[in-house]
Amino acid sequence: MAQNRELRLGFGVFMTVLALSLCSTALAQQAPKQKQAPAAFMRAPALVSPEIHADNKVTFRLSAPDAKEVTLGGEWMEGFGAVEKMVRDDEGVWSVTVGPLAPEFYGYSFNVDGVKVLDPGNSNHKRDGQRVDCILLVPGRESALYEVKDVPHGTLAKAWYPSPTLDMTRRMYVYTPPGYEGGSDKYPVFYLLHGGGGDEDAWSTLGRACQILDNLISQGRALPMLVVMPNGNAYQAATPGEVPAPAGIAGMSREDRAKFTGMFEKSLAADIVPFIEKNYRVLAGKDRRAIAGLSMGGGHAFRITIDNPGMFGYIGVFSAGARNVDETVENQLKNLKSGNRLYWIGCGVDDRLAYEGSQNLDTALNKLNFKHTFRESSGGHTWANWRIYLSEIAPLLFK
Repeated sequence: MAQNRELRLGFGVFMTVLALSLCSTALAQQAPKQKQAPAAFMRAPALVSPEIHADNKVTFRLSAPDAKEVTLGGEWMEGFGAVEKMVRDDEGVWSVTVGPLAPEFYGYSFNVDGVKVLDPGNSNHKRDGQRVDCILLVPGRESALYEVKDVPHGTLAKAWYPSPTLDMTRRMYVYTPPGYEGGSDKYPVFYLLHGGGGDEDAWSTLGRACQILDNLISQGRALPMLVVMPNGNAYQAATPGEVPAPAGIAGMSREDRAKFTGMFEKSLAADIVPFIEKNYRVLAGKDRRAIAGLSMGGGHAFRITIDNPGMFGYIGVFSAGARNVDETVENQLKNLKSGNRLYWIGCGVDDRLAYEGSQNLDTALNKLNFKHTFRESSGGHTWANWRIYLSEIAPLLFK
């Protein structure tokens, strides 16, 4: 009896499975046929873009079968708005080969029938204020410090801090050197300031500050240090998108703008430096603090140091300076001269925005017999220069 029951159960299960199979087949026949994606090994290879060749020529590609015109714009090109026209093949792929390009860290994008388009083949992007571009790092001796190498890496943190001076909670980026986590050593601090249109993200993204410091420290060319990168826009709590944004400086009245003049400089001395020295393992004192900035940030560094002559022993002014040096500023520089360990000025000779001001500052320091360095480089008001200046000043700090 038991055996017969098992047979009957088995036959019942078989009939159920058969019925479901027939039902599924009928449903499948009734359903509209859909195209299925080919297996991964059967798919057409993705476009390679950008493709860096052995001779440092670079090929860019974009699939846009319906486009009428596609151009390439890149930071290696001379002249505002310069572009390279791309050529369409029979498959609707547009391409162009440029170069050879000098080893550097470039931004680029496409323009498709008048619309800016990022390269879908390149997931590495950078933001410069409101502009977003793809990243192209051409390898070579000149750009070696900008690459991620197999060396010990520091940590980049996004730190929120109270700013009583500006009556808001604000954000800054803080780089801690390899070995900071889990260690007990104290380190000197380098305050690194961005330019107009930038924010706290600028030096780490556009300036490659973390990669430069990782590589210099691993090579023994720079001492381990913290690098503090605050937001120099006193009206902002953080980079746009991180907090509900106000109307922005362009939408403010003249009276609203005026109240922020000089406030970031006061905030750095009164809010940021004390916060860092309370919450991080750092060495205090003028000889363990450095400050540098580019463009607007260079102006901030200049003003902060003459207003606080006993705070920073190492000073860098990149692509900035003084429109005029009156007697008051001369006296302030005299106060700064005493005990100063490094005053470093850098500017491109083609920098129409800052070269005259840099020369004025150099002249004023010479008049006071103030020992300093004036580094004149080729090029203009660009990150290509500011990355070089960071690479050159960092090894001089805290020695």
